[in-house]
Amino acid sequence: MTRSPPPPITPPRNVPPPSPPPSSPLTPSPPSPPLTPSPPSPSLTPSPPPGPPPPSSNTSSSSSSTGAIAGGGAAAAVVLALLLGVFLFLCRRSRRRRPPTPTSSPHPDLSFSDYPYPPHYTPSPVKLSSSETMPLSSGPSRHSGSRHLSGETPLSPSSPAFNLNFAKINFTFEELARATAGFSDANILGRGGFGQVFKGTLDGKEFAVKRLTAGSGQGDREFLAEVEKLSRVHHKHLVTLEGYCISGSQRMLVYEYLPNKTLEFHLHGKDQPTMEWSIRVKIAVGSAKGLAYLHEDCRPKIIHRDIKAANILLDMNFEPKVSDFGLAKFQGEGDTHVSTRVVGTFGSEMFLYLFPYQSSQIGFGIVILDMLFSGRYVAPEYAVSGKLSDKSDVFSFGVMLLELISGRRPVFSGQGYMDESLVTWARPLLTQAGKDGNYDALIDPCLEKVYDPNEMTRMVACAAACVRQSAKLRPRMSEASKLSYLF
Repeated sequence: MTRSPPPPITPPRNVPPPSPPPSSPLTPSPPSPPLTPSPPSPSLTPSPPPGPPPPSSNTSSSSSSTGAIAGGGAAAAVVLALLLGVFLFLCRRSRRRRPPTPTSSPHPDLSFSDYPYPPHYTPSPVKLSSSETMPLSSGPSRHSGSRHLSGETPLSPSSPAFNLNFAKINFTFEELARATAGFSDANILGRGGFGQVFKGTLDGKEFAVKRLTAGSGQGDREFLAEVEKLSRVHHKHLVTLEGYCISGSQRMLVYEYLPNKTLEFHLHGKDQPTMEWSIRVKIAVGSAKGLAYLHEDCRPKIIHRDIKAANILLDMNFEPKVSDFGLAKFQGEGDTHVSTRVVGTFGSEMFLYLFPYQSSQIGFGIVILDMLFSGRYVAPEYAVSGKLSDKSDVFSFGVMLLELISGRRPVFSGQGYMDESLVTWARPLLTQAGKDGNYDALIDPCLEKVYDPNEMTRMVACAAACVRQSAKLRPRMSEASKLSYLF
């Protein structure tokens, strides 16, 4: 007998179906929903943007005013950008011309190991200890232990970076004051952009004491680093550095003394006899050799920056020695070490931009550049860039050659009310001499035609090449001192 399945139970019609029971905390549940990324809730869904507003009658006027405002804002932004650019340009120029402060630069390397010795360099053969002294004469020193070699490093002997390796006498302030009679005006040899020069005598030997102008901002280390560089310079036609002095803010350099004064004194001095042509040739050749050594034999090269007749010293045989080289970093902030003061380099830059000219032409541009100078030794490119190079030294040397040829000063009284530049006066004469070989108008009448014509021809050619308007076309000093130009 088979068993039939029970009939299904049907719920009553008026009873609603049972809802699913709520999840019980005791029953296992799937991973928590917050840990799994879920689509954003419908309530968080952003509503679609509203439709465009209905057109109104003032739509065109509002759009035009908006365009005007946008255009004005753009123009104001352009003007502000231009003003900002000019401001940054001027700040950069002033920062570039401002000498660095001692605190902003690391201590200089005093070893000179990066540069090989040039042919004329004479390094100190022996490094002396701090207990050794060096008298100025062969006799006994009157001040035992007062004049120490710079290898002693009296300022900071414990610093390894301060271990200088050259033998120049470290004078005391008292010694130099006593040697110059208290820096008496009666012992002043000259004044310049770097300070005053006094004649001094110590242990029967004469010296020239250059008392540098205070306020250069150099620390002791920076000053001694420059002194060490100068101490390695040895050439027949360069003034020799004998020692130095550091006392508080005082900085002094002690040089050999040349008793025969300067080229300026003998060439332009009142009631001085006419300088013979052979002496002028000797001075030109010797000065060129000394400057060529500074430019091409020294590592790094030394740019003089202030070549003029007053910086050419003479011994009793009229052998020239160039002085005041390597002193650019001893200059105080705001001072100028060159023989001229530029009225305004920014204005000259604008002039050259608006009125360019070729370097081979002699025209209005050259005259304007010449008018920018109060002295006439400095090359015209200094008015444009504010920088001097070895070719700027060549230009200054060319001016000095024109002085030797003509007997005129670099600036002299012209026919009008204004002074005339020697270069401006000589350029047309040099051009004419290059065409017909006649340079009589250039020659000093005081020579009374007593000179070697061949030597005169070559010196005139050398001067013309050195004072070329373009620095690239000027010769190097080594070329100016060779047979191609001089002797």
